[in-house]
Amino acid sequence: MSVNNKKKLNLLINNWQDGMIYTQHHLKKQGYNYSLVQRYYSSQWIEPVETGAYKKYGDTVAWQAGIYAIQSQLNLTIHPGGRTALELLGYAHYLRFKDRVFLFGKAGETLPKWFRDAGWQKEFEYHQTKLFGDSQSGLMSYEHRGISLTVSAPERAAMEMIYLIPKTQGFDEADKIMNGLLSLRPDIVQGLLENCRSVKVKRLFLYLSDRNELPWFADLNLNNIDLGSGKRVIVKNGKYNAKYRISIPEIKEL
Repeated sequence: MSVNNKKKLNLLINNWQDGMIYTQHHLKKQGYNYSLVQRYYSSQWIEPVETGAYKKYGDTVAWQAGIYAIQSQLNLTIHPGGRTALELLGYAHYLRFKDRVFLFGKAGETLPKWFRDAGWQKEFEYHQTKLFGDSQSGLMSYEHRGISLTVSAPERAAMEMIYLIPKTQGFDEADKIMNGLLSLRPDIVQGLLENCRSVKVKRLFLYLSDRNELPWFADLNLNNIDLGSGKRVIVKNGKYNAKYRISIPEIKEL
């Protein structure tokens, strides 16, 4: 190995934080071409998480590190949201199935193949949505093992959770989780509801907030929220709520 390449290797390894993933795209931008990366791999300095992404040799990495690489190195908006964000932030005490991770991103953003094939021992459910258009409001930083991820703040996460009812999110469980969201910020909720493109999500979010008598609900200005016209069927043969014009299932205790 040349003196220059040895210096580059030392710089790379010395600055490579434990638990961190570097994509091939990122390494190339830093001046490490494919052949050089393969040489480091052959010498057991680094090893692939999957084709297209690497970790330090023998290191253990979590799926959160993969999301960090997607956000910071590939500049994608893909982020943990819905129930997963609420769980990470300590709000989802009623979750029964924690092995599923919910990810959200803008329409047209594909979850990288290396992330999908990495064998995280988690089930990932990724949704490309236009729920809030291209708006990135309602997101926040979340610290994990020294790295800062972008995740949905609880206000946005609650709406993303409701977006998945009834397809992959149970109504009763969502109601229980909503019951614990006592400290949502009404100004953030207001902005998200005004920007939200789903009438179903807006009506159901308001219904569950109203039903659970959440303290911030009274601070919302419902006149500025477009709730559309006509009825919305959340579930077939459900109970009709005239105030929010939605057909919902009977709520059961978990």
